[in-house]
Amino acid sequence: MIQTLFYVSGVEYQTCNRVIYTDRSICAFKGSSVDISCTYSSYQTIRSKFWFSPERSHQWQSPSQPEDLSEDSQFAGRVQVLESERGRSTLRITDLTESDSAQYHFRFTTGSFEWRSSLPGTTLTVTALQVQVTRITVHQSDTEAELKCHSSCSPAGRLSYVWFKNGQKVTGVETSSFKGRVYPGDIISCALKGHENYGSPPVYAPKLPSVSVSPSAEIVEGSSVTLTCSSDANPAAKYTWYMKNGDPDLQPLSKEPQLVFSFIQSSDSGEYYCTAENELGRRTSDYISIDVTYAPKLPSVSVSPSAEIVEGSSVTLTCSSDANPAAKYTWNKENGDPDLHPLSKEPQLVFSSIQSSDSGEYYCTAENELGRRTSEYIYINVTCRFYS
Repeated sequence: MIQTLFYVSGVEYQTCNRVIYTDRSICAFKGSSVDISCTYSSYQTIRSKFWFSPERSHQWQSPSQPEDLSEDSQFAGRVQVLESERGRSTLRITDLTESDSAQYHFRFTTGSFEWRSSLPGTTLTVTALQVQVTRITVHQSDTEAELKCHSSCSPAGRLSYVWFKNGQKVTGVETSSFKGRVYPGDIISCALKGHENYGSPPVYAPKLPSVSVSPSAEIVEGSSVTLTCSSDANPAAKYTWYMKNGDPDLQPLSKEPQLVFSFIQSSDSGEYYCTAENELGRRTSDYISIDVTYAPKLPSVSVSPSAEIVEGSSVTLTCSSDANPAAKYTWNKENGDPDLHPLSKEPQLVFSSIQSSDSGEYYCTAENELGRRTSEYIYINVTCRFYS
């Protein structure tokens, strides 16, 4: 049979066969129930009818053949089809989840006709509650804030809300807004009255931030090192890194969760800390110590006394080098065998009664497990003592 197709106010009619949806779109909260209704009629006897969702077509045996929603495992025990009056069908879905957001269509068949509307059915949007935080005033021990319970859509009708603070209902507040002082450790959430089990995720100030360093093994100069700050917070925390004894207002090192040293230097050794902050408060981490190890720098050498060196006097040569771990020292004389005849294995080479034969050039080496450096030469000229 050929059906004549026409439209009135966005509703599709096929001569004497029609489906009119009560609502084109419905917004509902997670955990609540919803009724999706339509009226339908046909000049022939209706043999079968059911509700379906095109978004579930991947579950159908044939993508072109809709299947009854009440037989879909996702809706098991949550779907009822009510027929309170002739020609009116209501799909009731309970315990709504956000994955139930979809279009819903009604289908019926007669002996020679199948209603398959090409127009949209009813679009259902299931939304979860969220708490939006606006900070008003920050005090030393707490934060004065305004909190709003909202969702991505606004269901029709006047709604009553319930606010929870640390698991206890806040008395005297049934609106979507709540103003109050929030202390460290406070946990706040909201819900629709009558649907308290489907409340919003809680909001709270940052917990004590934890800090970590990678790699966790020995940190060698020139390597890449990352410090990471993390804190449990909702809304999500914003992070700032500082070095101990620095000016926290003028010299933040980073405003990211990670502080990255791509080529760390010995001067970067020290103690670091981070702060985690959101609209409800701010917390500061414990210190984390960074000890950068490095091979000895070029040793410096000195002689004491620095004046004329007279035979028989006491003379001390000193070697020093910046190194981490601390360097071990060896003194040698030019043209001597540095491996067989080190003059000293101490930072100082001491001549308690220097002789003219000790004149010459000396040098030292500074060594740790990361490397070895040799100093420049220092020249010792011993003058003879003359007796009258």
